[in-house]
Amino acid sequence: MEQDDNQASIKAEGNEKADVPIAFKTAMSRFRHNEVEDNNDDDNNNSISTRKTRSQNANIKKEEPPPNLPAYKITRKRPLDPTLSSQPSPSPSTSPAKRRRQPSKYAPPSTYAHLPTLLDVLEPNLICVFVGTNPGIRTATSGHAYAHPSNQFWKLLHSSGCTENERLRPEQDVDLPRLYSMGNTNIVARPSRDAAELSKAEMAEGTPVLEAKIAEFRPEAVCIVGKGIWEAVWRWRYQRGMRKGEFRYGWQDERERMGVCEGWEGARVFVATSTSGLSASTKPAEKEAIWKPFGEWVQMRRRERARDDGGNVASEDQ
Repeated sequence: MEQDDNQASIKAEGNEKADVPIAFKTAMSRFRHNEVEDNNDDDNNNSISTRKTRSQNANIKKEEPPPNLPAYKITRKRPLDPTLSSQPSPSPSTSPAKRRRQPSKYAPPSTYAHLPTLLDVLEPNLICVFVGTNPGIRTATSGHAYAHPSNQFWKLLHSSGCTENERLRPEQDVDLPRLYSMGNTNIVARPSRDAAELSKAEMAEGTPVLEAKIAEFRPEAVCIVGKGIWEAVWRWRYQRGMRKGEFRYGWQDERERMGVCEGWEGARVFVATSTSGLSASTKPAEKEAIWKPFGEWVQMRRRERARDDGGNVASEDQ
């Protein structure tokens, strides 16, 4: 009996020992299977990752940076080294430069000797005489003062009040004495394209001729039409150019009267702006402001003359 029990115990132990390897084998089998699957997944992942990386390398120029990395921003307006950029540098100004007429150079009298001489419009005892530089080609050809369409002389005469009733046309220059007791002449008689074709010497030398005309006809005032004309008169009188601060528009000092002669104190001098279309240094509104005081004075003297002479000269009511 004891032997049978021992044999049964041994058999049980044998069965127990026999069961352990089976369970272990089953567990190990499952572990190895899972490991193989995991390894296969890793291999697949590695393969996909490898393929993806190659694809990225192939298309690296097409893809954007990862979202978690800030994109590089260029803060310079242009490369430090100008040779690195093929684009031309921008122009400082996009607007086209204005084309300006280049000033002409001196032209001798023979250049325009074929043109007629413009006649002065002068009579004794006028209220004022306007003094221009010299006739332009259009003026000399037409025979009338300030005939070029771009010249503002007739416009400023009207806006200032010198011809308060109407804006005259160039061909009406001969009517200035009769209608408004005014006249016209120039410091240089010969025509040219513009004042730049005259020399400073001949402009200055025109001063004594001008003084003689003023002394002969004795107007109350002389209106100098342009700074350059007064500078020429100054150069002749003082044998030098004007110094800084010596020039001013408007009425000049009493000692600057023109045409002074025995028995006559001379004509007062008013310097106005140039009316040439080439003179762009002064704006139109500024020109009108400079001309206005002279026009007001002319109107005043015309009224006074009309009252003193019993209406024999032009008045505001004409």
